[in-house]
Amino acid sequence: MAKAYLVGSGIAALSAAAFLIREGGFSGSDITILEEQDRTGGSLDAAGSPDSGYTMRGGRMFEVHFDCTYDLLSSIPSLGDPRKSVTEDTFEFHEHFAWDDHARLIDKDGKPVDAHSMGFSERERLELVKCVSTPERLLDGKRISDCFHPEFFTTNFWYMWCTTFAFEPWHSAIEFRRYLNRFVHLFKTFDTMSGIYRTKFNQYDSIVRPLLAWLDAQGVTIQLGTTVTDLAFAAGSEVTVQALQWTRKGATEQIALGPDDLVFVTNGSMTADSTLGSTTTPPALDTTRSAGAWKLWRTLAAKNDGFGDPSVFDSSIDESTWTSFTVTTKDPTFFTLMEEFSGSEAGKGGLITFKDSSWLLTIVLNHQPHFHEQPSDTFVWWGYALFPHKKGDHIGTTMAESSGRDILAEVLGHLHFDDVRDRILDSSIVLPATMPYITSQFLVRKAGDRPQVVPPGSTNLAFIGQYAEVPDDVVFTVEYSVRTAWTAVAQLLHLDRQPPAVYKGQHNPKVLVEALETLHRR
Repeated sequence: MAKAYLVGSGIAALSAAAFLIREGGFSGSDITILEEQDRTGGSLDAAGSPDSGYTMRGGRMFEVHFDCTYDLLSSIPSLGDPRKSVTEDTFEFHEHFAWDDHARLIDKDGKPVDAHSMGFSERERLELVKCVSTPERLLDGKRISDCFHPEFFTTNFWYMWCTTFAFEPWHSAIEFRRYLNRFVHLFKTFDTMSGIYRTKFNQYDSIVRPLLAWLDAQGVTIQLGTTVTDLAFAAGSEVTVQALQWTRKGATEQIALGPDDLVFVTNGSMTADSTLGSTTTPPALDTTRSAGAWKLWRTLAAKNDGFGDPSVFDSSIDESTWTSFTVTTKDPTFFTLMEEFSGSEAGKGGLITFKDSSWLLTIVLNHQPHFHEQPSDTFVWWGYALFPHKKGDHIGTTMAESSGRDILAEVLGHLHFDDVRDRILDSSIVLPATMPYITSQFLVRKAGDRPQVVPPGSTNLAFIGQYAEVPDDVVFTVEYSVRTAWTAVAQLLHLDRQPPAVYKGQHNPKVLVEALETLHRR
């Protein structure tokens, strides 16, 4: 029987393992997942306790047209109720806890802004339409800022768009254009965020744990502490992996592949080299470029031009770094004040962005509990900032230099919660995380910088995850990783059933009319 080896244990690899079983007829015992770290889940991570504090580096948003993800998770029993699939659980949660944001943007006085208006001038509307309609090939090597005047980056639309999806003006115009087209159907509800879906718990508990349980029941092997360092290729014009090399427990091992064996590589990682701070210490920035996911990609790319160019994505840390933070408290004061301030109960309010903050801070109060085993007397919320190297408006340090307590003090300063500032600070555990590559998939690129999921001439190798190329779909989403996994399995096994097509709302006249009406709101 053919065997499959998957490098990495993020959502792309876990999905590929599931598709190999469900679509490809593989036995779970013939699938091995090789993970460098001592834990699974990749960037969909979440951990902690009420006493030490919970932490999650990020939280992914979903929407109704994540067809690959929902198809996959319709086969996976949910963590809380095995009678329901993860997809059913997610849709049911949205039905009861859909976002209806009343405080999407906050000004420097701590007051909500009327975000119903996008704040566009006629020139900015025309620039946006031009960007959307420009063929992708003409945007090679261009930044978003190359396509817009500076005033565009002060509109309500930009503040909401960039903090929802983590775009910055120096990021790729190609990726920005893809997002505009991919999510044009969300324009009309962008101020309320009612078109955004969330999982019931954090994504590790809601998606990764159920998937791991299902894969374990199928007999899939997960080998932790294993760093794949190289692939050996057969001679000839075809791309055929004939051996894998890895290091484990200080020893180097090599395994030969059979003629029908498959290899799936997660090339690159947006959370590689992440560092965690504490309530009293800032997270140190790691620039060693030591992560195995990047090292392996660099090694492979040196052998074949068709494997992309990792240096485009891992060599501009100043342009791809930001910091997130998770707050844990047993004092309900902050949640009570925020529910009064925002006009929404926790879990229904959506993102809150302080648009005039030098860090461009955004926070969100999740539905509680946000962790599956979180006690009822504990509250967890999350935030992030896109400009961690700027000095705060209320503290004297940059976010990168700030402890968790300092970061919380900056948030409270923007909210003007002066009367209870010390009470909230003293009752909170704040764990900040710095991620040097978190938006690296958005960096300026050109065609060919990301390898195709199945490179030209490949007989048994596929690239999966955020740094493999899928036309039309958008990175920094769970959907993208799942789509690369399904694409890889379907192409390598020559299956009739292919992934569903990427939703293209820009071809729907009703969606286009609604989007244009939104752009003209005043």
